[in-house]
Parts: sequence; structure tokens; C-alpha cells
Amino acid sequence: MFSKILIANRGEIACRVIRTAKHLGVKTVAVYSDADTRALHRLEADESVHLPGNLPRETYLVMEKLLAAAKATGAEAIHPGYGFLSENATFARAVRDAGLVFIGPSPESISAMGSKSAAKIRMETAKVPLVPGYHGANQDDATILAGAKAIGFPVLLKATAGGGGKGMRVVESEAAFSDALSGARREATSSFGDATMLVEKYLARPRHVEVQVFCDRHGNGVYLFERDCSIQRRHQKIVEEAPAPHLSAELRARMGESAVQAAKAIAYEGAGTIEFLLDEDGSYYFMEMNTRLQVEHPVTEAIVGEDLVEWQLRVASGERLPKLQHELAIHGHAIEVRLCAEDAENNYLPSTGTLKLMRIPHLGDGVRLDTGVREGDAVTPFYDPMIAKLIAHGATRDEAATKLARALEQFRIAGLKTNAALLHRVVSSAPFRAADLDTRFLERNAHVLKSDESLRFQGAQLASMFIAASTSPVPSATGNDTHSPWAHVDAWEPVGPRRIPVMVEDKGVPQRFSLVDEGQGRFAITHGPKVTAGSLAPGVHVDAPYTYRLGDTVGTVYVHRVDDAICVFLQGENITLDLPALRFDGKDPGTGDFKAPLHGRVVAHLVAPGASVQAGTPVIVLEAMKMEHQIVAPAAGTVTAFLCAEGSLVEDGTLLLTFEKAPPAAK
Repeated sequence: MFSKILIANRGEIACRVIRTAKHLGVKTVAVYSDADTRALHRLEADESVHLPGNLPRETYLVMEKLLAAAKATGAEAIHPGYGFLSENATFARAVRDAGLVFIGPSPESISAMGSKSAAKIRMETAKVPLVPGYHGANQDDATILAGAKAIGFPVLLKATAGGGGKGMRVVESEAAFSDALSGARREATSSFGDATMLVEKYLARPRHVEVQVFCDRHGNGVYLFERDCSIQRRHQKIVEEAPAPHLSAELRARMGESAVQAAKAIAYEGAGTIEFLLDEDGSYYFMEMNTRLQVEHPVTEAIVGEDLVEWQLRVASGERLPKLQHELAIHGHAIEVRLCAEDAENNYLPSTGTLKLMRIPHLGDGVRLDTGVREGDAVTPFYDPMIAKLIAHGATRDEAATKLARALEQFRIAGLKTNAALLHRVVSSAPFRAADLDTRFLERNAHVLKSDESLRFQGAQLASMFIAASTSPVPSATGNDTHSPWAHVDAWEPVGPRRIPVMVEDKGVPQRFSLVDEGQGRFAITHGPKVTAGSLAPGVHVDAPYTYRLGDTVGTVYVHRVDDAICVFLQGENITLDLPALRFDGKDPGTGDFKAPLHGRVVAHLVAPGASVQAGTPVIVLEAMKMEHQIVAPAAGTVTAFLCAEGSLVEDGTLLLTFEKAPPAAK
């Protein structure tokens, strides 16, 4: 076993590797960028080395800096984690040439499977079923378009050098092909430094089923069963589970054996994943091999009872596999969700900012959390937006889903937007509980997964009760004398109970109600002609949920004051309300101007100044967190001027362009 390793990564996976290394008595070296100076992985490692800069190409992608850090600290091996250089054959070879051990497969194996197109050619030779498509060396636009037309639209464009949905586009028609190809190439170049593309037939309702394989240098190879990773947004997984539902024992064994055979064909060593598309008729097609540990490896660990990072370290140090195939069995079911800093209600735009509040759920009893951040940390625009992975394991799939839903209700984050509410809706939904899965699950069930609008108004009522029940009245935005009744927004009267008028503006439509504080946590809420009895009582300790009543509804709710906002966590939803006037949408009302929804770089202006556009027309492209995001016109009108040049960096809220809405059409 190694005495010291360097982890050439950051965040959650770096912390994950450190945890196992400590268990084995292996010392760890972290590397960190300027943005990660206070990062958890740096603090948890035994020592750390600074990589000046922020962007990946300045830090975590610079091989020379990583090798120098390993040499300077006396590390014997390098664990690449996932992402960054984890599937880079040149880096693996450089590590070997430097006299160090790369904790992963050989550079030859990475080369054989690291390129999607090269892997498909190899699998085609090995008679492994492939999705129809073009994966040739000729990369001119006309040839790729001809390949797409030969198989018929819709097609899927994919960057051959990477994964994670980057450099990937679904193209519905020939008319949309050119723009999609240009965007995919830009994204692939930015993320992987390689714009090589392939094109595949886009299957209507496939499932994404992958097999975890592990091989050692002594000729042993096993599969640790499979995972279903069908629920995705932007071709990136957000929900994963093991084993895959509705998979027969015969098909499970056949896919597993095929995966091991494919790995052995390239003399593979270490952890790897063979990814398949499983069609509705039971046919499956090789998609790609990930020559690294996967983000979703915890669900496999849960059902087999093994530590896959420990397996990686043991195999890389020359040991045999800890178990052979006949010693492995499935125990129960596990489901994982990826909690990301993004706005699920706004096309999954990444969200940056400070984690001003981060309360984790109760762990244990089959609930696990893998993260690389804590309260007070910043989520920057430089790296992947994943905040944490939440995993639940149970005797059955339904038990695991129930545990996961409960844990998501307890997970509270404020300071930026997350997809936690969407994840809660997914794992609580009837289609998910029935395991009616495919890669278009989110689109197909959009009507089921919409937020419950009634909860937003309930959240406002609960927030107003929370304010009234606090030790002091609600402060005015302009009051200077904190002891004066005129310095507060409640309707103070010299006699009688305190009455608080509340206005909620939801999507531009104001709603007003008043709250009468009857004392001892009891209230009367008047909304129009309706009067509702309400109450709010704190829990037994500081971080416990409140117990509430709204008319006949009784339940529990988490409520937190975060700066000038009240955050209400109700039934898995995060309802954030600004003070002193409560607002739900937070949008800039009616200026007609475009503001950057996130920190990023202006990639392209898609129309000329003075152009007339229709609602939904893409007008500008931003790049952030290694993904491109289109900003579209909210209504018909004219783009009057661009205020930020192509290539410029912009902060969240920067005015990008000015826009004049078209006058309403005459009736």
C-alpha cells in the first residue's frame, strides 16, 4: 500500500478519496486554486500545494504543476478523481514516466476507450452492439451532416473526448444542425481542448444503464452489477440508482459479462464503467466506457457493501481484487441524487454565490452525504455546480426512495438557487416510484414535476407568522429609531393586537393579506373574505422544525432568517421571501433590459443591434461552469444595443443589452 498520494482534483471527490485514505493510514496531498483557498478538501488533507489561478486550464488541468506538486511532497501515486485529467492518456503516461503510479488504468487502455469514436470502432470489431451513427476521422461539417442525414433526424451530437453532457446536443432537424454543431464544438474545445465530434441516432425512449467493472493486473475481472442513470438534464445525470429496476437476472448477467469482456479486451486495470443504452424492446447498445471512478459510485458501494476507492488503491498498489465474482451479491436498493447550484425553474442555469445556510439531513440508517463544501463556502463560476450527493439505501427500492425524500426535506440551503426541490418532486412522484424511466423522464413528466403554486402562498403566510412571532417587530427599510413604532412595517396601534399587512407579488400579480397576532403563537390570517386560523410553534431545539397549523392543515416546516430574507422549507420546496415586502419571483420588473443571470463569459451575439426578434429567440450566449447558456428574448421586440463585447467576462446582474418590447398588437 502507498504511504502518500496526491489527489489531482478538488471538491467532493477529493474529500471522498481523503476519507478512505485516512481509513487505510495513507497520507494525502491536496492541490488548490485561488478560488479554493478555503476549500474543504484542502483543509482535510494532510498537506496541500497551491496552484495559482482560478480557471481549470490554469490549475487543475496543468500536468506540469500537478507532477511538480507530487514530487515536492514525496507522493508515490496520483489519484485523478473524476473530470479534469482523470481520462487523459497523456497525463497517465506522464505520471508513469515521472516514476509515480497513476491510480487508474494504463494510458494505453485510456487511449483505447477514452475517445468515444475510437471506442466505438473497437467495440464494432469486437461485435458489441452499437447505436447507428457516424464516428469517423473526417470532421468537416459536410461529412458529419451527411452522417446525420444517413441515419435520419433526430440525432445526437457528442464530443468524443469527454462526458458530463458537455459538447452534446440533440438536433431535431437539418435546419438546426449547423448552429448545434458550432455550439457543441465550442463547448468541447473549452472543456476538453478537443472539438472532435460523433453523431448517433437519437433513440426515443432509451434507458441509460451502466455496468461497474473492476480489473487487476493479475488477470481478474468482475462486474459489481449495474446502475440506472436515466434521469438527466442537459445529458447530465441527476438521479442514479442500483440495481437497475425491471432488469431480469439473465439480462443483468449478460450485460455484466459483456462489460468485463470488453474491459479485459484492452487489458484494463482499476475501476471503470461500461455504459449502455437499453431500448424498450430489451436491446442494448454500447455507448462508451468511462475509464475512471464514476460520480455515482456510492450507490454501487451501498448494494455490494464495498469501498470502491479502497479497491482502487489496493489494485493500483499491485494487490489482487478484494473479491471475485462469486463472492459479490446485491443487498437491497440504493438511490443517489446530485444536488447542484442551479435554477431548475429557469432552464437549469448555474447559480453562483455563498452558501449562507447549509443544514444537512440526519445521516445514518442508510442515508449518506458526500460533499466538498460547508456553510459559508462560495460556489464559483469556475467549476462544476454540484454541491453534494445525497444517497439513501434500503431493503427495497420504495424504502430507499422514501428515505431519500425525507432527507431532501431536511436538507436546507440558502444564498443561491439549487435543484433540491426538483429532486424531491422527482423521487416523490408516481412515475419515479413506478420506475417508469428513460432519458427524457424530466421532459415527459414536466406536468407532474411542476412546483405546487399553493405552497408558495402558504410559505408567505408561514413567513409572516415567523416574523410576527420573533422577539421584535418587522424592521422598516428606512426606519432609524429601532424603538419607534413608526420604524416598523407592521400596522402598530396603541391598543389591541398587532396587525401586519403583507403583500406577496407572485409573477407580477400582487396578493395581499393581513395577519393579526393573537399571542402565544396564534394568528388570524385574512385574505379577501376568508379568515384562517394559524399557529407556529418552534421545535425542541434550535435546528428543529416548527410545527404549524393553517386552517385544517397541520405539519412541520423549517424557517430561517438569512440576511434580509426569510427562507421557508416546506414539503421539499424552498420558498425565499425578501424583506420587508415579501416577493416570490425576484425578477427585475418590466425594464425591458437583459441582465446576466450568472457570472460568465459572453461567447456570442446571435443577432445584430437593431434586429427585431420574437419571444423565445436566442439573442446572446454565455459560458459558465464549462457549459453554454442561451439568453432568449422574453417577448417580441427590438435589440437596441449590446453592452458587453464578445469574449468579455460579466458578473451576475450585469446589463448585457437593451431591448424595446414591441407594442401590443391592435385588437
